[in-house]
Amino acid sequence: MEWFLKNYQEVTKDELYSVLRLRAEVFVVEQDCPYQDVDDKDQRAWHLFGVDQGEVVAYLRVFKAGDYFQEISIGRVVVKPTYRASGLGHQLMKKAIRFIESKPGDKSIRISAQTYLKKFYESHGFKQVGAPYLEDGLPHIGMLRG
Repeated sequence: MEWFLKNYQEVTKDELYSVLRLRAEVFVVEQDCPYQDVDDKDQRAWHLFGVDQGEVVAYLRVFKAGDYFQEISIGRVVVKPTYRASGLGHQLMKKAIRFIESKPGDKSIRISAQTYLKKFYESHGFKQVGAPYLEDGLPHIGMLRG
């Protein structure tokens, strides 16, 4: 497994294709949720992803404060289904948090989490803020760390 952290300009076409394929596989097909994944926000994000045998199998994007939420934010957290039992999601979140903590300034992180992943995010120091809501037809909660 190789890990990469790149801004949009550094991401290759093949890496971007693999990222978009994984996001569509999970968020659109597996979760049966047709929504506009390509949202013109990738260009402002840092992209953290794990590659195994030439394929992106874990991914998330990080936004600086003000680019998505008022706080720093993490989104599009995804792990390929065949890799989920391996703890890859936890590795991915730990790497993202370490990256954020290495930067100057406020370290508060806001996410919009699918409700069923509440315990996963709580294990990384996030706490629910506000009432549950629907995002793209799926139950979500706001969560804050720091």
